[in-house]
Amino acid sequence: MRLIVVAIYLILYTIISIPLFLILFVVGKINDRKRAVISQKIVVHLGFRPILFISGVKLTVKGKENVLKDQSALYVFNHRGFFDILAGYTTAPYPTAFISKIEIEKVPMVSLWMKYMNCLFLDREDIRKGMQTILQGIELLKDGTSVYIAPEGKRNTGEELLKFHEASFKLAEKSKCPIVPVAINNTDSVFEKHLPWIRKAHVIIEYCTPIYMDDMDRAEKKVIGQTVRGILSEKVKANQAEI
Repeated sequence: MRLIVVAIYLILYTIISIPLFLILFVVGKINDRKRAVISQKIVVHLGFRPILFISGVKLTVKGKENVLKDQSALYVFNHRGFFDILAGYTTAPYPTAFISKIEIEKVPMVSLWMKYMNCLFLDREDIRKGMQTILQGIELLKDGTSVYIAPEGKRNTGEELLKFHEASFKLAEKSKCPIVPVAINNTDSVFEKHLPWIRKAHVIIEYCTPIYMDDMDRAEKKVIGQTVRGILSEKVKANQAEI
């Protein structure tokens, strides 16, 4: 039943989106950053929050004081499911862009909203294109847009976090912005664990203490992925007890 209601809501949202796209297209010609912020607010308030409500998601947010509102940051999260993005965006600062897999760029409407929010699409099979995406992400961070990325590279279905790709952290190192680990629990219980149905679930998202790579020596920077993975692993295990 929840799946049907969500599907109907998405259809209505798509219809409403058509005139909004045209308005935001004009806004983007004048001010790209303003379009990104407005687009994010529309997606969060008219899209993601209603979907979370319809899906029966109880969202608990910890560490709100670690969400940096006055500067951009690289938000590094563990990837459990589709609802990671919904939980992340409804708690993220403005403006924020997600780095997603290249396949999402082929999804109509969704990819257009993402492009309006300056989201990036990463092709992990093409090193050259992947590097271009990283460079674009660095520029976004330098220009004041926060970036969400999942260094695991794909959705994790196991108990332990997957190995983190160290290259993801070049975004923070080159832009000189802080890293904020984001621990996410139980989003896969909403959808992925019982496809194609949507079930209510308690989702916990915790923003951890920011990490500044400028304060690290070269040896610490080389293993920053392992360090952040360790922090997230501990938080995820601790929060799982509250599910």
